[in-house]
Amino acid sequence: MTTAPAASGRTTDAALGVLHEIEDRVLWLSSAIVHHANRVRPNPSGLKVGGHQASCASMVSIMTTLWFRHLRPEDRVSVKPHASPVLHALNHLLGELDASHLTTLRAFGGLQSYPSRSKDPDPVDYSTGSVGIGATATIWGALARRYAVGGVPAGRQYALVGDAELDEGAVWEAVLDPQVAELGELVWIVDLNRQSLDRVVPNIAAGRLHGLFAAAGWQVLTLKYGTLLEELFARPGGQELRERIDAMSNPEYQRLLRCPAADLRDRLPGTGPGAPAITRLLTDTDDSTLMAAVRNLGGHDLAALDGALSEIDDDRPTVIFAYTVKGHGLPTQGHPQNHSSLLTEEQMTELADRVCADPARPWQGFAPDSAAARLCTEAGERLRRDAVAEALPPALPTDIGRTPTGVATTQAALGRVLLDLTRSAPEAARRVVTVSPDVSSSTNLGGWVNKVGVWSPTERVDWFADDAETILHWRERPTGQHIELGIAETNLVGLLGELGATWSRWGQPLLPIGVLYDPFVQRALEPWSFGIYAGGQSILVGTPSGVTLAPEGGAHQSITTPSLGLEQPGCTTWEPAFALDTEWTLLAALSRLGRADGGSAYLRLSTRPVDQGLARVPADPAARERRRRQVVAGAYPLLRSPGARVTIAAMGALVTEALAAAERLQGLGVPADVVCVTSPGLLYRALDARAGHGEAADWILDQVFPAERATPLVTVLDGHPHTLAFLATLHRVPARRLGVTRFGQSGSLEEVYRHHGIDTDGIVAAALDLTQ
Repeated sequence: MTTAPAASGRTTDAALGVLHEIEDRVLWLSSAIVHHANRVRPNPSGLKVGGHQASCASMVSIMTTLWFRHLRPEDRVSVKPHASPVLHALNHLLGELDASHLTTLRAFGGLQSYPSRSKDPDPVDYSTGSVGIGATATIWGALARRYAVGGVPAGRQYALVGDAELDEGAVWEAVLDPQVAELGELVWIVDLNRQSLDRVVPNIAAGRLHGLFAAAGWQVLTLKYGTLLEELFARPGGQELRERIDAMSNPEYQRLLRCPAADLRDRLPGTGPGAPAITRLLTDTDDSTLMAAVRNLGGHDLAALDGALSEIDDDRPTVIFAYTVKGHGLPTQGHPQNHSSLLTEEQMTELADRVCADPARPWQGFAPDSAAARLCTEAGERLRRDAVAEALPPALPTDIGRTPTGVATTQAALGRVLLDLTRSAPEAARRVVTVSPDVSSSTNLGGWVNKVGVWSPTERVDWFADDAETILHWRERPTGQHIELGIAETNLVGLLGELGATWSRWGQPLLPIGVLYDPFVQRALEPWSFGIYAGGQSILVGTPSGVTLAPEGGAHQSITTPSLGLEQPGCTTWEPAFALDTEWTLLAALSRLGRADGGSAYLRLSTRPVDQGLARVPADPAARERRRRQVVAGAYPLLRSPGARVTIAAMGALVTEALAAAERLQGLGVPADVVCVTSPGLLYRALDARAGHGEAADWILDQVFPAERATPLVTVLDGHPHTLAFLATLHRVPARRLGVTRFGQSGSLEEVYRHHGIDTDGIVAAALDLTQ
């Protein structure tokens, strides 16, 4: 990649002069961090290491101004993924990161590719990396802080966003949620460099983006041109120059950044009616000023940035569109393919000379008695935070003591347990917060919502409070414990992640539960997974689920969700078959939230009515406790038949069919054991631990699948059969795996189960195939 002409334009203000010196050092350090990872550190494998010097460079001015002029210890900042070296450079200058870490970008155990709360050694407020999530995290972080801490918002939630991130639909789902317009502590700064990974974005989108944010109730500030360009615009011919640049396409403007002064004089006037006036203006402008002016966008002008950050209105969200040049200050600036480009050794030496750095000692600090060193020390002391005091959630019961009877569903059991918790463990219940995307009533949270109310920053009038026919009472107040969002699953899990991180952010542990229809869990998986990675601990409840949603048709029948427990790090999955199983697993999941050694959970529930007598809950207290431990650990024996010749391992709603099949098999002279699997993930971990991989208690395998009862195995679930396929490897027995592998049909439960071969007939036939 060829070198673009160098240029510099600086103000003379003394304070800004020191800030420019720090800005230069941040540019050098962020570039050197990436350079060292790719060109200095040994790389025996030869695989690309990567890094984004150009993406860092476009953010240097913004981040330098924010950290050294405006940031406070109570503020939090989400840094765009590819600018992580800038964050580490700032933390180093502020005394929060030792120089030894600067050589470890993307090395094993070193600085992460993108900012990570859980893995980076220096302060990181928000984990970013999945495009769009870092931006929206600040919305949910602001909401979670208000819920957990209450009172007047303390501290702003800044998001430093690449303009290409605004292509993500999840961004607009979040921005348009009605509650967001009330979050005055929210500030987004958009790095408007008009480039994506592959190209210069062809159309000028700033006006459209301005309108979208303004329509959503945001304050919109635009930093397009810097001081030097504004001075040119004030001269004769300046208005024509402004109009000419304003009308340019993004690619045409970017091309100017790669031109020497002579070419600029030829290209810049254009062919319109203002060309003669622009030509005269340029004739009176020297080459150095011209070269600096064309790069003098608002996002690189420290004085302009300082002014914009001072204009933030804390009564509503704010977005600042800061026009920038990708690669600003580097020889690759403005090149359409500079996204992942790396400076050469020669270019790094030239950069060092220009910013007064020493390539031989790249991490050297400022002279101790210099103004820059003093400013770094002062800023570091000002921004230093006290450690968050650990506070564990109140103790939870393991068994509320209720034994359900009659016919019930696991979905209804969810609401029942939450209400029981308010009586049996009120302190813990006050830490519970439920979230749903407009499905509270249809997921059996109505009673809970009536009991605890709906959270709102301010109390609102319930105009239906005196309506006798209103069943679900929507009482909105600051003490409410249910948060209702619009129909957007990514918003749900984004908020869950931040509610689940309040224990580490604010020292206020919460017990967040998000409820949505199981068919739509897959929409939410990626941002939920990222929230878990970032330290958010929550419970996701998918209900109703599976082809058991027979009348809903194939489009609303979830297939792959049961295997989440096998595949999602930091998460335990339970799919209870009975109401009491739901209680025990929910309490177990709640007990793992809001603590350093905790984790998230996913519960898959059903609307299928099941005879609770089939659970055969032991009456003896010791036997009941044994059953509870087995349920929580992943499985329990539901039926033991003398001389069993086959084992049926069933999960969730299909336990009913498994028991019916066992009864028929007994009549055919093929006694069967029935095992109720509640968590395939926990069983898989136990099996893996038994083989010497990982750490997990494996006692459950001996209690539920003892070697002396090893028989051919039929596994069956309302989901993909691979979820339970691994069970056959425990004793290396023949197996048939029944489940759902294709889109379903509408129909009755019996018809749909038969269609997929998971009905009683299908189980009986599979068992006979294995035993006769």
